[in-house]
Amino acid sequence: MPSSQRDSVKEFSGALGDIGTLLPLSLGAIGVAGLAPIPVLLGFAAFYIATGLYYRLPIPVQPMKAVAALLLTTQVSSGSLVASGVLIGAILLLLGATGWINRVARLVPGSVLSGLQLGLGLLLAYMSLGLMATSLALGVVTLLLLAITLKKFPNWPAALIGLGVSVALGAVLGAQGLSLPEADPVAFIMPRLPGIDEWQQGFSTLVLPQLALTITNAIVLTALVAGDYFGEQSNRVSPARLSVSTGLANLFLVPFGALPMCHGAGGVAAHYRFGARTGLAPVFLGTGLLLVALIPGGLSIIAAIPTAGLGALLLVAAVELAASKRLWTAKPSCWPVIAITALVTVWADPFFGLLAGVASETVRAALVRRQKLA
Repeated sequence: MPSSQRDSVKEFSGALGDIGTLLPLSLGAIGVAGLAPIPVLLGFAAFYIATGLYYRLPIPVQPMKAVAALLLTTQVSSGSLVASGVLIGAILLLLGATGWINRVARLVPGSVLSGLQLGLGLLLAYMSLGLMATSLALGVVTLLLLAITLKKFPNWPAALIGLGVSVALGAVLGAQGLSLPEADPVAFIMPRLPGIDEWQQGFSTLVLPQLALTITNAIVLTALVAGDYFGEQSNRVSPARLSVSTGLANLFLVPFGALPMCHGAGGVAAHYRFGARTGLAPVFLGTGLLLVALIPGGLSIIAAIPTAGLGALLLVAAVELAASKRLWTAKPSCWPVIAITALVTVWADPFFGLLAGVASETVRAALVRRQKLA
């Protein structure tokens, strides 16, 4: 196979690396919260294609996790969802356009960022194990296949092979897939202006919990991880630009039925681990979602993917995110800070993990200075 074709196959495999995060949350919001599937998929498609073309690297697009979780567990109106997307988009656009987000990024110590990555990796791993438990045998087989392919045959499209085997095994074992509602034949829904109560509910219920997670994981950590993997190639992937692109996407797509979206450090790790190296991977995935949304019967393709297979993909991505190079090269004096940050992130959320990490790093730095003066 010519090198150009081989590279394209790896980009396609890498494009599939993050669907373990993308599909369960977004399709859960569709199936449980009753969102119209076509506008949701079209929103992800548009943002993914734009992201690939602009950043020219495998920068992911994911549903906002706090928003998706609250949609699945609380009563949130469609108007409140629209309000939350517009408010988050406006805030992030302001932070990015003014450059204030860069100041926030520079204030976070490296040890705290390592702890946040470790904590988020552990959270993703926990989620992935729950997905794999829906068909443990299938999940384990898929995970072993992914591990062997990545270790022994690094040039092979591991995610593509793993998904193919997972779908075949799922058909034989009758494994649980993703349940979807009937698709609305209308591709777009016309936006409506939320009422005052919906603006209030959107801000208090959805915006405040989500902003901390977005700023830490989807912006600051995403820029950091992209720099780790791609070096000078990632000069466009700055916190300010990630904040602006996330803000614009939510401002212009959520009012038309899209789910609030962001980038994500775990997604960078997932795309990279499964072979993606350029912006072609996001364009591939965005185009695929576009076709699934618009072709009759396209949603059945997604529904055929076993939940346990998605869990195996997600577990590989979780390990890649948690076990960062920065973690292994950290000074011994930084280990308590990393551990505290990770534990609080898992126990509470990344925002409180950030606060605990900054506090413990302040104490650590003071102790180190005192030892030097002694």
